Amino acid sequence: MDKKSTHILNASSNLLGFSLVIITSLKITKMSHSTYLDEFAGVACLFFAFSCFFSFLAIRSVHEKRGHRFETIADYLFLTALFCIVLAVIIVTMKII
Repeated sequence: MDKKSTHILNASSNLLGFSLVIITSLKITKMSHSTYLDEFAGVACLFFAFSCFFSFLAIRSVHEKRGHRFETIADYLFLTALFCIVLAVIIVTMKII
């Protein structure tokens, strides 16, 4: 698999929407002050947004070396944001149980 940028862009934009839904639902229910869930979701939003940005730059890059660098940055940002979402899910699970 040569180019991962299109897959990163697709997945990170979808998960960005998911993170925004988490933040919005916490603000509507006024539960954001009682957990760290909105902080993890907010950090995930930022990382997913930057991951989208860098994967888009990797797709549009003319220089192969620069495109590969942008793709690597997007990949690591995506992985970090995914970790934040996993932490948010763990927090939700612990609150429910």
